[in-house]
Amino acid sequence: MSDEHGSFSEIRQSVDGHSMKGLLRYCIPYWRRLTVGTVAAFVVRLSRLVPPLLVGVAIDRVIRSGTGEGGLLVSAGLLPTGEITGQAARLQFLEQLVIIAGAAYVVRSLARFASRYLFMSTAQKVQRDLRNDTYDHIQRLSLGFFASHQTGAMMSVLNQDVNRLEQFLNTEIRQAIRVVATVGGIAAIMFWYSPKVAVIALAPVPLIGLASGRFLTWIEPKYRGIRETVSRLNSRLENNLGGARVIKTFNRYEFELDRVSDQSETYHDEKVGAIKIRRAFFSALRVITGLVFVAMLWVVGSDIITGSSSALEAGVVATFFMLLRRLYAPMRRVGKTANKYQLAKSSSERVFGILGHEPEVTTPEDAYVPESVNGHVEFDDVTFSYDENETILNGVDLDVEAGETVGLAGTTGAGKSTLLKLLPRFYDVDSGAVRVDGVDVREWDLPALREHVGIVEQNPYMFSGTAEENIAYGDLSVLSDDGESVSDAVVDAAKAAEAHEFITDLPEGYDTEIGERGVKLSGGQRQRLAIARALLNDPEIVILDEATSDVDTETEEQIQQSLDRLTADRTAFVIAHRLSTIKDADRIVVMEAGRVAETGSHDELLREDGDYASLWEMQAGGAVSVASADD
Repeated sequence: MSDEHGSFSEIRQSVDGHSMKGLLRYCIPYWRRLTVGTVAAFVVRLSRLVPPLLVGVAIDRVIRSGTGEGGLLVSAGLLPTGEITGQAARLQFLEQLVIIAGAAYVVRSLARFASRYLFMSTAQKVQRDLRNDTYDHIQRLSLGFFASHQTGAMMSVLNQDVNRLEQFLNTEIRQAIRVVATVGGIAAIMFWYSPKVAVIALAPVPLIGLASGRFLTWIEPKYRGIRETVSRLNSRLENNLGGARVIKTFNRYEFELDRVSDQSETYHDEKVGAIKIRRAFFSALRVITGLVFVAMLWVVGSDIITGSSSALEAGVVATFFMLLRRLYAPMRRVGKTANKYQLAKSSSERVFGILGHEPEVTTPEDAYVPESVNGHVEFDDVTFSYDENETILNGVDLDVEAGETVGLAGTTGAGKSTLLKLLPRFYDVDSGAVRVDGVDVREWDLPALREHVGIVEQNPYMFSGTAEENIAYGDLSVLSDDGESVSDAVVDAAKAAEAHEFITDLPEGYDTEIGERGVKLSGGQRQRLAIARALLNDPEIVILDEATSDVDTETEEQIQQSLDRLTADRTAFVIAHRLSTIKDADRIVVMEAGRVAETGSHDELLREDGDYASLWEMQAGGAVSVASADD
């Protein structure tokens, strides 16, 4: 057994265009919120540049009583020009600086609130929409998809991948705005004061941009491998936790630990490799920014010492070094944003790959929706295979009249269960046709078809919830909404399924929580709930797939009574593990190697002394049946 289906590698091919464009499409409905948030984010970053300018002006015009032009704020008309002399004038000028600083901090705080709130709330809305759409799309995919992909991997997409896209939208978009606004604002200020020093300070910016692009190339394969490994690890853990009883029964603790350890070791190795590349990249950025600091210190200091005409005033120097600190913090963040982008891109490939993966079984245009259904079923020269390597059904012909009960028997792999999966269109035939009331099921409206086909399986699935909720799943309109009364329809269905008595004996009756997958109930109890659910749905066609194979004789008798009620006046297909359950069927069909080998009543088949007679003799003699619970 392997976890080869955990990676969704083939699903990535279903992405329509660049995967991150899909995230953009989900943002479009909220463009007004994002536009205001973007403007607010720019205001936040630009207002952060005001304090360094104020410090420079304070040093040159207040502390040192400078008489120069006064800098950018003076040129912008926010501060007065001219010489500032005397204590009173300097204090008044300082008051103006304080007012501007206070205003800048207020504006920054308000803009910061608006920016973060709008981005975070919008990211949550996109996350909600994306998870809902992805889940809805997964639900509508064909059963072949679920057979090829494990539950843990799908959970990883719906939770981790969708959450990562939300985090990217919430955090990294604002970080990109931070880079643009900060670098652009600082570049404008520095070039206004000193183009020469500005060139030195900004020289690494394109270098860092190129390095970030290269970083994406380095890290992409690593993060793709990490996401696939995490998905396989989740699938392995989900399988093992779900199979805890089997692991305990066979004492396979060490075996399963080894399998999980192998997956964990692979994840560890890939993660460490990505960490090595990431940390090396960030360390290189720090070296570059350190070299720029040293170069600026030398150039600015040399100009001041030598009395160069291009020497900056002390306040401007202080402003430059303060701005320099603010310049490279977001530039270093480019690497982290690139890192987060690659993670988000890997997740988006899986999410939008699923959204781009079309179901194999779909409702056709102008689909057939009948006013009523009789239940006449025909299998006409049906051939089917799950893959190209093995044919499961080969030329099956079977005509079942409305209201007829047909039992299906045969050895393991004969194709009994597979044949009946074609009736509700869980799969489509390779050739031939399956018809209901003379209409090919491929022409039917898919929900309408399945609404008229009820299925009771050997191990029926129970949802976590109450007994009433699980029965009412057959017809949600009868579910009580007051939390106190139980619908008469639910009770009637439970009585008909021989389930009412044991339900009323439960601690809280119909309101008893039955646990995940109905773990608090016995197999026979779950079976009777499933029959009640099917009865409530009132289908015209019923499929019973080994419905009594895993219960004791006494419970089988109770279930058989409820099955008789379920199949009365309905077209019924009964796959038999115990042939005694189908001996009274109107007709028995014996399958072998994907073909109909024998057909007739119980007595007719016994007289023919063929495969059915042999199976009956084995069971009647107490031998173990060779029939399968699921083929």
